[in-house]
Amino acid sequence: MANYICCAQVEQSTLGIQEDWGRFSKILEPGCHFLNPFCGQAVSGTISLRIQQLDVRCETKTKDNVFVTMVCSVQYRAVRENADDAFYELSNPREQIQAYVFDVVRASVPKLLLDEVFEQKNEVAKAVESELEKAMSAYGYNIVQTLIVDIEPDLQVKRAMNEINAAARMRMAAVEKAETEKILQVKRAEGEAESKYLSGKGVARQRQAIVEGLRESVVAFAHGVEGTSPKDIMDMVLLTQYFDTMKEIGAHNKSSTVFMPHGPGAVADVASQIRAGTLQAASVQEMARD
Repeated sequence: MANYICCAQVEQSTLGIQEDWGRFSKILEPGCHFLNPFCGQAVSGTISLRIQQLDVRCETKTKDNVFVTMVCSVQYRAVRENADDAFYELSNPREQIQAYVFDVVRASVPKLLLDEVFEQKNEVAKAVESELEKAMSAYGYNIVQTLIVDIEPDLQVKRAMNEINAAARMRMAAVEKAETEKILQVKRAEGEAESKYLSGKGVARQRQAIVEGLRESVVAFAHGVEGTSPKDIMDMVLLTQYFDTMKEIGAHNKSSTVFMPHGPGAVADVASQIRAGTLQAASVQEMARD
């Protein structure tokens, strides 16, 4: 606001307070106003109509005995029609608002648990706004909005909450990992079962084809060669398969398969070979001593 000898200039979004000989006279709107200093007219001050913001930090305790620091943001403005009350009634409106915020927060938060404070912060903000509106309207101020912008628990409590959340998430991750491994094992087992089933069907078909081929060979040989018995034909077929097997084993240079005779007679043959070898070794030793 600019003052001249007989004029006063009031800025936009601002109201001037005119006094005559120290007594309130009227409210001056934005613009230029003529004042008669010889009649005691003067502008004692101005009041802003802009929205102002006050951030209040309040420490309190929850129902479960956890200390928290809440930051409450209050937006307020002077009412144009009651600008004289806003100018004369309160010497420091910011301290008055701060006192009401402290009173409401410390009366509301101790009724709530820590988790409920985070969940119901809007209800706490509405309670603060309602109480401020009733109190400050009598002094020419309007509460535009009240917000709880931050809730800060004690550092140790915050660290414990983070550890609890981390443990819960790790537990969920372990459960999910176990479920994934279970699904993989089930799918792997199903795949192996399907593979063995298909392999078995293939082996069965292969053996069936071999049997059919052998049957046809036996029938054809019996009709083609007279005087042969079925036993002679089967011996010849088995001998042919024996040589085919030996040929297949010998075709691989890194083969680890050993073809051994089978049946009770084969055991007797092996025993006789061992006895013969032992007797030959004994006779050689005797000849060496003589």
